[in-house]
Amino acid sequence: MVSREAKEFWRHGNSLFEESKFEEAIEQYTRAVELDGEYGDAYFNRALNETMLHRYSEAKQDLQKVMELQPKSPDAPLLMGDISESNDDLISARFWYEKSLSLKPDYSEAKSRLEKIDAMLHMESPKPKSSSQAGLSPQSQKKASEQATVIEDGQIKKLPFYKSTMTFDKVMGLEKIKKYLKENVVLAIQRPDLFKKYGKDLGVGLLLYGPPGVGKTYIVNAIAGESGANVLIARINQIVDMYTGNTEKNLHAIFEQARKNTPCIIFFDELDALGVKRGGGGGEGGESSALRLAVNQFLVEMNGVEENPEGIFVIGATNQPWDIDPALKRSGRFGDSVYIRPPTYKERKATFELYTRNKQRGRLSYGRLARATSGYSPADIKRICDKAAMRPLLHEYQFNKQRNLTMSDMMAILKDKDVSGSSLDEWYSMVKKDVISKTETQIVDGKKQEVVKEGKLDPQEKILYKALIKDIKKNTSSTRIRMKKFMRWWALHLF
Repeated sequence: MVSREAKEFWRHGNSLFEESKFEEAIEQYTRAVELDGEYGDAYFNRALNETMLHRYSEAKQDLQKVMELQPKSPDAPLLMGDISESNDDLISARFWYEKSLSLKPDYSEAKSRLEKIDAMLHMESPKPKSSSQAGLSPQSQKKASEQATVIEDGQIKKLPFYKSTMTFDKVMGLEKIKKYLKENVVLAIQRPDLFKKYGKDLGVGLLLYGPPGVGKTYIVNAIAGESGANVLIARINQIVDMYTGNTEKNLHAIFEQARKNTPCIIFFDELDALGVKRGGGGGEGGESSALRLAVNQFLVEMNGVEENPEGIFVIGATNQPWDIDPALKRSGRFGDSVYIRPPTYKERKATFELYTRNKQRGRLSYGRLARATSGYSPADIKRICDKAAMRPLLHEYQFNKQRNLTMSDMMAILKDKDVSGSSLDEWYSMVKKDVISKTETQIVDGKKQEVVKEGKLDPQEKILYKALIKDIKKNTSSTRIRMKKFMRWWALHLF
């Protein structure tokens, strides 16, 4: 039985939390647990406030205590999953959401979180498990083993094939790009007979490029769902190995597995990290030498696809296409490139609608939200919706009273710059110096001279990536920066 005094501190902490006074709330919960060391609700609420302040280590300790005191509660695992997701640890996040769902199978928030993680990992959502894999049926164990990644002594032996149920109707806007992908990739997988009849190759090398968070990986997921093809996710951390020769062997193993299981999509995220430009210096046997060997092997494998393209589709994604070796970008390799731009006002509206569709919500002004997020990426918007949804969820947990997601919740997150903000603003500023030429004043022999310093792009690349260059110039101009700031401020405070 919780003492009256401890409960009073808990209630006061809840009031402070509602006012976003997280530090003060933590003090109240701390006094509550000092009075009652087994007050699970106080530990949980303190963990919540610590999470809001990004004190993840402290929050995890409190949540472990909650799980000891309240082993049947699904809320502590849910918040553990949220912390893991905030730290981009999707595997751990998935584990905690599964645990939450196993404790409460009808927990809609845990279910939606798990589905979201599975979509990001290109996996079909399994039914929630209430036991370890050791307790699964032989058929289930066989299926699980088939989905496992096998790496021995730094060498890839097998990668799991991923399936997707996503379709292009969940990709907001980008109609011309979706049309191109349907005609050149999806149709080739679904109707190879038509492509053979008209002498078209049945494989393609495609480069998706654009700022971070605009949906390049999301689009690959939709391609896989539309076509029903096998998908191999070629992760850089699994391919690159410290021992000489293993990186090249890993690349070969991935392409060999694809050749035996056509039609197949091989997806290389962050392609610039693997296909980096050669000729950057460094001694023989050093890091640059190892990268040259990796790029050479990549070229060998892509040549094999070019000569025998039967049903292998190699798709790369990058934020920095200018860092990819030119030999990889010629026709027959990653010869086709598609620029994925940030969303327009209408697309941001539709993205907010998409990411709040599965939530219990009141009336939301999607137009105001779209204006308040001028210059935001879809990933930024998704994060805002997820963080806002935690407010009514935690309200129900604390007060045992359900309420809908409201504009107040969305506005509270948007105004909190610790959990909101555009990831693109910093990115545009960072890459500007890499791609845009600039004039600098230097002193030569005591005289001032204007020197033009060119960016990394050669003349051909400037033509190839002109849409991206235009966006970088526009979004780093002082006029555009002022416009975005005014639009966001107006939507947040005056609308």
